[in-house]
Amino acid sequence: MARILVVDDSPTETHKIVNTLSRQGHQVLTAATGSDGVSMASEEQPDVILMDVVMPGINGFQATRQITRSDNTSHIPVVIVSSKSQDADRVWGERQGACGYLTKPVDDRTLISTVNGLLV
Repeated sequence: MARILVVDDSPTETHKIVNTLSRQGHQVLTAATGSDGVSMASEEQPDVILMDVVMPGINGFQATRQITRSDNTSHIPVVIVSSKSQDADRVWGERQGACGYLTKPVDDRTLISTVNGLLV
C-alpha cells in the first residue's frame, strides 16, 4: 500500500486519520508542524500528503506551497485537511498547489476515497 504523510498539530485529529488509513493497509508518517512536514516530505518521499492549515510556525498553506514548488517534492500530491471551510480557503489552497481540500471532521469514507483516487 501507500506511504502517507499526515501533517497536523492536533494529536486527536492525527490519531483519527492515522487509524483510518492504517486500517486500509497504508503506512502512515506524521509531522506536527508545517516545517517538519516540509522536511519529512523531502526526506521520506511519501505517496500522498494530508496537510492541516492552522499550525504553529509556518502554516499549512505555506508548507503546501514549499512542497509543491520544490523540484524534490513537487510530484507528491497534497490534500488540505482543515476546519477552515470558506470558499476562499479552498481557492487559496489550490493556488498553493493543493490537489484537494477536505473539511474537518472528515468522513472516513471520503478520506479513503480521496487518498485512493490519488494513488491510481
